[in-house]
Amino acid sequence: MLRTRIAGTGSAVPDTILTNHDLEQMVDTNDEWITSRTGIKERRIAAPDEYTSTFAVKAARAALSMAACPAEQLDLILVATVTPDFPFPATACIVQHELGAKKAAAFDLTAACSGFIYGLSIADAYIRTGLARKVLVIGAEILTRIVDFTDRNTCILFGDGAGAALLEATTEEPGLLSTHIYSNGTHWQLLYQPGVGTRHPATDPKTLEDQLYYLRMEGNEVFKHAVRAMGDAAAAALEANGCSPDQVKLLIPHQANRRIIEATGKRVGISEERIFVNLHKYGNTSAASIPIALDEANRSGQIKQGDLILLDAFGGGFTYGSALLRW
Repeated sequence: MLRTRIAGTGSAVPDTILTNHDLEQMVDTNDEWITSRTGIKERRIAAPDEYTSTFAVKAARAALSMAACPAEQLDLILVATVTPDFPFPATACIVQHELGAKKAAAFDLTAACSGFIYGLSIADAYIRTGLARKVLVIGAEILTRIVDFTDRNTCILFGDGAGAALLEATTEEPGLLSTHIYSNGTHWQLLYQPGVGTRHPATDPKTLEDQLYYLRMEGNEVFKHAVRAMGDAAAAALEANGCSPDQVKLLIPHQANRRIIEATGKRVGISEERIFVNLHKYGNTSAASIPIALDEANRSGQIKQGDLILLDAFGGGFTYGSALLRW
């Protein structure tokens, strides 16, 4: 029976660092306020000549190199993003061209911060059914291009970067055990970008006047839904595989807010020392957050063969989901 395993991981972030102290010079905030409420100390900011595809390609190359997989062998490239280079073509197509992955199909998917797990679910389905043998899943964002840096409630949260995983078919037991994806469109207005789609196109003067190109978020409401949804998604993955929280070596959650991460760990029953956190360095990078964290945990030796790894995410839509894998 065909299964899916992660053969390589990669990540890439901008060089420019924006610290909490830098933000003190821009908006009415301070380091203590930001750190105590979010756990974020700094975030990475893309340069004007850097795009979502810039970091997607770098992360992809790192993952392919780790897996010793030539780009020509790829069957499919998925890019999870809410900040593509263009409305169309898909950023995945640009990545395909830059990598030289000539035989790969390529498309983007939009599931906000849950995008990487959604991508894993799609890739796993393609591999298990024999439609693909090697799939590149990338989460990539430049969120600072859609953040209002005069709004202290949102500008402190987000950063830029990309993470990638090369998935391949295997008949061996270790690998991706299951994925679980969900959505709840009832609350879409709690976290969204009003423009520049067909409701508020770029050509509408109102889009510019009301700055509808910036994201909008009701933070307190999002928090409550996130903890509940991430807890439910994580529990579903464990139950589906007959596993207990004690068996999980590492929980890698979406890096949105330290309080959300801690509350999710308590709700699932996974102790703090078994939760991977790099939020303090990068902020919320949406679809990129889990693959960046996964790559850091992998390259730092915090993940070893045979470890049970739980991925857990929540994002605008609302979307949420989990994945359980045996490394």
